[in-house]
Amino acid sequence: MAEQEESHSPPETSVSTAERVTDLIGRMTLEEKVGQLTGSYIGTLDDGPHGIEDVIDEIDDHHVGAVAPFGWGGSPNEHASEAIEAANELQRHAKENTRLGIPLLFGADAIHGHAYIKEATVFPNNLGLAATWDDDLAERVATVTRTEMRATGAAQNYSPTCDVARDQRWGRVGETFGESPYLVGKFAASKVRGYQGDGPSPETVAATAKHFPAYGAPTRGEDAAPVEISTKTLHDVFLPPFEEALDADVASVMPCYNSIDGEPVHGSQRYLLELLGEGLGFDGLLVSDWGGVDQLHAEHRTAGSPIEAALQTRLAGLDIASVAGTDHAEHVLELAEEGELSEDLIDESIERILTMKFRLGLFEDPYVDPETAEDLLGSSEHQRVAREAVEKSLTLLQNDGDLLPLSDDIGEVFVGGPNADEIVHQLGGWSSNDPDGVPGTTVLEGIRDAVGEDVTVTHERGSGINEPDDIDAAARAAANADVAVLALGEDWYLHEFGPTMDTTSETGEFPTRSQLSLPESQRELVAAVEETGTPVVAVLITGRPLAVQWLADTVPSILMAYYPGTVGGEGIARTLFGESEPGGRLPVSMPRSADCLPTYFNYLPHPHPIGADEHPPSYDPLFEFGYGLSYTTIEYDSVDVSSDVIRPDEPVTVDVSLENTGDRRGSEVVQLFACDEFSSVVTPVRELKGFERVELDPGERMTVSFSLSTDDRLFAHEPSGYGDVGRLRLFVGEHVHDLRVDSN
Repeated sequence: MAEQEESHSPPETSVSTAERVTDLIGRMTLEEKVGQLTGSYIGTLDDGPHGIEDVIDEIDDHHVGAVAPFGWGGSPNEHASEAIEAANELQRHAKENTRLGIPLLFGADAIHGHAYIKEATVFPNNLGLAATWDDDLAERVATVTRTEMRATGAAQNYSPTCDVARDQRWGRVGETFGESPYLVGKFAASKVRGYQGDGPSPETVAATAKHFPAYGAPTRGEDAAPVEISTKTLHDVFLPPFEEALDADVASVMPCYNSIDGEPVHGSQRYLLELLGEGLGFDGLLVSDWGGVDQLHAEHRTAGSPIEAALQTRLAGLDIASVAGTDHAEHVLELAEEGELSEDLIDESIERILTMKFRLGLFEDPYVDPETAEDLLGSSEHQRVAREAVEKSLTLLQNDGDLLPLSDDIGEVFVGGPNADEIVHQLGGWSSNDPDGVPGTTVLEGIRDAVGEDVTVTHERGSGINEPDDIDAAARAAANADVAVLALGEDWYLHEFGPTMDTTSETGEFPTRSQLSLPESQRELVAAVEETGTPVVAVLITGRPLAVQWLADTVPSILMAYYPGTVGGEGIARTLFGESEPGGRLPVSMPRSADCLPTYFNYLPHPHPIGADEHPPSYDPLFEFGYGLSYTTIEYDSVDVSSDVIRPDEPVTVDVSLENTGDRRGSEVVQLFACDEFSSVVTPVRELKGFERVELDPGERMTVSFSLSTDDRLFAHEPSGYGDVGRLRLFVGEHVHDLRVDSN
């Protein structure tokens, strides 16, 4: 017993982390090392229920070193108290009942708040957060998230999402920051800084940039389908956000499920060792996506067996196989014992894993205090940040006749639609889908709270997501109201619009990648209410940018709410009644229909063989990237550029003067676009190169300044020299300015 206690003790903390890691590796058996490469989970997946006792057995028998104790996959630990009890029990066993006492690394998908814990603060989904065009706010959101994660024991976040969305049909568009590599990169880097602070520590979490290198353009918009892109597009569009995250010192990276150019990335030395490691200089922790290892054999079919799949991922540099379980540990052990996998390679992974655990403070204190969590999760300060995020994200797409903000003399408001009183639908995926115990405000509740007792609020759902309820009853109630607010859109889903057991829809029913328009039942509800003559405000609660041409032709006002989170109803109500302004601008284009895809603003120019007049517009969305209305009017007085030539070490300043000419305080997102007029390769018609969100009082003037340098990535390019720039055209609003670029 005394010998075991001696083995428990890690080296003294007075020595460096590197020395502690080296010492510990020297005392580990091969079996203990392999266990640290292996992840497990608590929940219910294909192999049935998997509980705490199962994980304890895996720790004892296979030395498992990473666990996802709460999150998607049917984990029963949805309340903070349950999550903390599970986390402490597992850590206590790992620390006190194993030979070396190595703590566990707990990971979580906390992509818009620690949303699988019901008491947590749930923010707008990433697409909604990007609609704020406020990357400083994104950093504060991530800081709140990390605080609430650590309060429950989680120390690694599988976030930020660095994927650039190129197909609005894709079910994971809502997890992205949109279609601009520049915008995605700025938000991804901000989230890394918020999660990690100055780096992984006992007070922060390890951020994970995902899904490397190009998840956002799957064939057919089908999740995890092959990505068919050129090398230039890979470097121009998909890598820049990852480079931003790496520049922010992101601690870990997760590969994408897809194959690219025929290579599944989870097993690709080309993409993980050569591109990510050697090319981009990443030397941190590489973690698999759930099931990413087994897919090499079961679905990609590039591995002839599960053990061959394990070998492929290890040779490609994988460190932790998330939730892969004990089968993976046995496969890796067999490969090592037979000499197909060197112990030196395993040691390299172990060094990275143990270093991360030391940096996170898990060796000193892996336990969490329930009372601390009770004070932190969903605190008033955290809710305040969420309210700010909601109100800055809400995007006013249409406001015919200035219906919004609603008048103070309204006597009756009708509220209907499938998302009027569904808190889970407001959360979107990667969150609890059980409404019991989830704090928050629905649209109906928010409106009732906003108007008080002097205004009558009536409610009939009228329609579910796909099936009508009593549309006639909704129309009768709406006919008596001064205004009708219809909360439309999508319900909670993950990935390819499932899992069916957790959603309101069957596979292939809306929401689905083959349908971007609202389903018939919701359209019938809108038509019936509109026919009463009552003015209609449509609120879109959705993960993706839906194609709503018919809706825009039918109702006067449309407010894009994305998945706004727990306080979404409050923020929507405040915006409808003018207590706050719709501050959002679209981070992704909204197409007229699925027939118009692909639709993104930074498309490549091309010839028109029979004349430009014979071609419909290449880019003609219903609502374009960067668009959003205000309750006031902001005018751009001038755009002044400090020089007509941009040279090395001589930045050019772009000064944008603007004024609030309306009678209300309002916000504006100043957007700087550029295009390379002539180059040796085809470049986009325009790219976002700068943005700044500002607030102006009535009559207030302001100057926003941007700096452009040849050191900046004016246009993304490959190391081979793509994208040489000779003349640059700048766009700010309706203002255009040409620059000559002198590279000498």
